[in-house]
Amino acid sequence: MQILVCVKPVPDPEKYDLLMIDPETRRLIREGIPTVINPADKNALEAALRIKDTTEASITVLSMAPDFCADRIRECLAMGADEAYLLSDIRFGGADTYATSRTLMKGIETIGLAPDLILAGNESADGATAHVPVQLAEWLGLPHIANVSSIERDTRAGQAPGAASWIIHKKAEQGHIRYRARPPILLSVERNSNRPRIVSALGVVKSKKKKLEILRFDALDVSSDTVGYAGSPTKAGALSIPDLSRTGQRVAGTPAEIAAAFMDIIKKSI
Repeated sequence: MQILVCVKPVPDPEKYDLLMIDPETRRLIREGIPTVINPADKNALEAALRIKDTTEASITVLSMAPDFCADRIRECLAMGADEAYLLSDIRFGGADTYATSRTLMKGIETIGLAPDLILAGNESADGATAHVPVQLAEWLGLPHIANVSSIERDTRAGQAPGAASWIIHKKAEQGHIRYRARPPILLSVERNSNRPRIVSALGVVKSKKKKLEILRFDALDVSSDTVGYAGSPTKAGALSIPDLSRTGQRVAGTPAEIAAAFMDIIKKSI
């Protein structure tokens, strides 16, 4: 069984205060900001690894990100994935979900994969649109289930060889929906659906011998007007930066005097 897991490195939530927007391109300036694997994508990878723990499966990781995110992709290999591909080129920058999903599709074509299962996080921590997985499924012509909370092998007796199916649990507003699905299929895994395993020292050592290939624009069968900012129907509008400057006033004295002074200030501002 071949499993493909799509992951996205996102800015470390603890460093959001360092994020800035380029006023000309209206894009996030990501250079120099530490990244982490998108949490929901890590849940998707863990789901794939649990399948691999109990069946004969190989896991390929695919991502579109700048070169400096390669260490995050290597972390996926250290967790247990078998190989990884990073789509990285300045011409891929500024992509909306439409261009991103199309580039990922072209990456899959270039690699020559025909995965039985494609897993991805339900949404990214920085964009939170939940568009990319379903758009990728449409590009590939595959059925898709979102908000997946668990994946189990269908153990019914009497199934024909090669016709094995999976039991998919999907989170719904008023409970869960259970599907029986046969590969190939794309599943969007919800955040916190499992507990991703911790990377071990042995996993790190093994990851250094695993394949991590970077694919540039020229490796993909794409034109410059179909990827990145140029290939994105959605464009950022005007950029407005609010004035957050404030004047300060020092209040001194005893606690009672300070409290009285505060009341005075409040009354004058009403």
